[in-house]
Amino acid sequence: MQPSHPSTSAAPMGAAARDPLAGLNPAQREAVLHFEGPALVLAGAGSGKTRVLTTRIARLVEHHRVDPMQILAVTFTNKAAGEMRERITRLLGYEPKGMWAGTFHAIGARLLRAHAHLMGRTPNFTIYDEDDALNTVKRVMEKHGIQPKEVAPKSILSAISDAKNALVSPREYGELAMDPFTKTVAKVYPDLEPALRQANAVTFDDLLTLPVEILRAHPHVLAGYQHRFRFLLVDEYQDTNHVQFEFVRLLGGQTGNVMVVGDDDQSIYGWRGADIRNILDFEKTWPGAAVVRLEENYRSTPNVLELANVVIAENAGRRGKTLRATRPAGERVSLVGALDDRDEADFVVDEIAARRAGENRVLRHFAILYRTNAQSRSLEEALRRRAYPYRLVGSVRFYDRREIRDLMAYLKLIANPADGEAFRRVVNVPKRGIGDTSVDQIAARAGAMGIPLLEAARSAEVRESLRPAARTALAEFVNVIDKLRAAAPNVGVDELLRELVDAIKYGDHLKAEGPDWQERGENVRSLIDGAAETVIEDGGEVGLTPLDHFLQKATLVAGVDALDPNADAVTLMTMHNAKGLEFPVVFITGLEDGLFPLARAYDDPKQLEEERRLFYVGITRAEEKLYITHAEQRLRNGEKMQSRPSGFLDGLAPGLFDKKLTLKARSSGRAFMSGLGGGGGSGRGERGDRSWGSSSWGSRSERSTGNDRAARGGQTGFEGGDDFSWIDNKPSNRRPGTPVNLPTSMPASMKRRPGGVPEQEVGEGVALGKGMRVRHEKFGTGTIAELAGSGPDAKVRIDFDDEEIGRKTLVVGKAKLEPEIE
Repeated sequence: MQPSHPSTSAAPMGAAARDPLAGLNPAQREAVLHFEGPALVLAGAGSGKTRVLTTRIARLVEHHRVDPMQILAVTFTNKAAGEMRERITRLLGYEPKGMWAGTFHAIGARLLRAHAHLMGRTPNFTIYDEDDALNTVKRVMEKHGIQPKEVAPKSILSAISDAKNALVSPREYGELAMDPFTKTVAKVYPDLEPALRQANAVTFDDLLTLPVEILRAHPHVLAGYQHRFRFLLVDEYQDTNHVQFEFVRLLGGQTGNVMVVGDDDQSIYGWRGADIRNILDFEKTWPGAAVVRLEENYRSTPNVLELANVVIAENAGRRGKTLRATRPAGERVSLVGALDDRDEADFVVDEIAARRAGENRVLRHFAILYRTNAQSRSLEEALRRRAYPYRLVGSVRFYDRREIRDLMAYLKLIANPADGEAFRRVVNVPKRGIGDTSVDQIAARAGAMGIPLLEAARSAEVRESLRPAARTALAEFVNVIDKLRAAAPNVGVDELLRELVDAIKYGDHLKAEGPDWQERGENVRSLIDGAAETVIEDGGEVGLTPLDHFLQKATLVAGVDALDPNADAVTLMTMHNAKGLEFPVVFITGLEDGLFPLARAYDDPKQLEEERRLFYVGITRAEEKLYITHAEQRLRNGEKMQSRPSGFLDGLAPGLFDKKLTLKARSSGRAFMSGLGGGGGSGRGERGDRSWGSSSWGSRSERSTGNDRAARGGQTGFEGGDDFSWIDNKPSNRRPGTPVNLPTSMPASMKRRPGGVPEQEVGEGVALGKGMRVRHEKFGTGTIAELAGSGPDAKVRIDFDDEEIGRKTLVVGKAKLEPEIE
């Protein structure tokens, strides 16, 4: 993937313009020269994998005379697909017309449009985003009498999404449902597909599951694609899930000419269904596969790579490789302790200012990474105080802004008159006197007649049932949609948008809504400008008009896709969003237990390994200089929470870092931080020294935080004196998977009988104890940090596992807490 500035992550090009193989190292050459049969390329960070992929495709076309139409290349982002096509065009000297290149979802959408009739759709189906899908789920729940207060619609949608990506059908899900929640999901799941089919819509997940369903159920369609795509190349294979695995297996099954490129050490999407076993067990699926390791790194300095190699070596579930630097030695990694998150942010911005002045750097050379989006607030404030422009990746997407969603819903309804969610969103935008009651009446009549909402709104009989003002407004709305729908095939999307904005007087609507109307108006103009650039690639797809293409592209765009490589601004993003990017100077902030790794990771060795892989990804984004920062205190949910350095830092040799404290941390920080200042010590947290994890890190009251649970490997709230026996037992000091010998002095409320049943049965009067694991119907699972008062008015303070929820104070009598059954 193209970085956000001139790339250094490939071998020098040199004579490559004349000979594509020139300048390749031996491993890269081996991968490029591979012709037929399966192959696994284990490509370490910054090892030039994009060059390997593009050079191999160019060689297939130029040397082996493979028709580009017989090549399918799957990338991680749409931007990467475009850049891949551009590189191949430069290598060949002409465009590889007919080659399919795109993300799994983009390719799935293309295949689905070609065979939409097999899934009860037309080629102009709408791709629902999460909000549209959520609204559809709510309507199905309403049909079954399931109240959103009882079961969160988002939880149901998430469960259905997981089932789809695991290729579990509604019938199979119903057979497997055992508990109240899954039984509720089993009621909604079977009715979701008919509702989507009626709206001529698909969800994001359907772009993967429906193509696989077509390929499985229609052998002639599968045979046609297997015959067409003789060569299949898949990038970022470590992040594929089950349905993506099945898609690759089906399409590549005839020839076996499947080359996957990936890095098991960068598998970071298990939380959304990615299965690292796809890459670890590749040879089981494709026996006799060639395996090539790309270990020469062209991106980072030796000091950065040494830390990366040491960190990832702690993981047991990996194939194993060691990155080797090709660049000369650079600066050592800086490990910085700050007093709090504001002090941390000030340090980061001060360093950026110093390096700008001393090294003549521009702002786009700097990236600030963090584990959770909530951490960006202090960093943004510090950048604003310095008046430094910045770009926030992964926050509110352009297409998620209200004014953009309004106009996109209009376009969706124009393209697909059956789209009920689009109708509901815009029928009263701008306000035209068609309230919820009128919409419910239209929906009821549409349901009874078995027709879409827009078609029902056209019916004079339906309109007559409404009050006069709504009747007139509805007729005008339908007229606007029909007029624009008639014009759509003959005008550009930008012109269609201009006509729409004028027809509904959307500018007046924005002015009436508030003082930010000018900024929102600029967003509308940006939307029109983007629509003007819409072109149909590859000469068009079946059923894909310019409007369809524009809508699909907007739905599938990722935050990283929209990153302007030339914008001179500091980049802020989570480490998940940083995947595939690189920057000269990188700050990894918030390296604290309970934040990175997340507290719940200590309960699951697999999740802890994924968190460590995420740390590895963050480290390997740095080309020249890497800073790692942590704070003694952090503001979370309005409270100052005491912190301790991440367990990922335990046991690392002091020679890997230059350690320092900020001025505020030196003057005001706790004693345990002082081990950073001298740059010495083992860093292993032996008792009696002043390094991380020693008994000097704070009083008992300071340790009573949500991060305790992380430090203690899942246990919290120990009663009695200052017993520090648990420190040497923390998960960060052992290999993942090794059992933890927990202290025996735990409160009775935490002891479990065999089978996971609490000692006291759940019911009225159940004892709650500090450190007890509980479940809340809305906030999920968490650990009791504090208790105050008695009886039903007692208050309990809980550190919830979801970091976005954090710590909450609840009234026991109203919270309906249940002990978590392990």
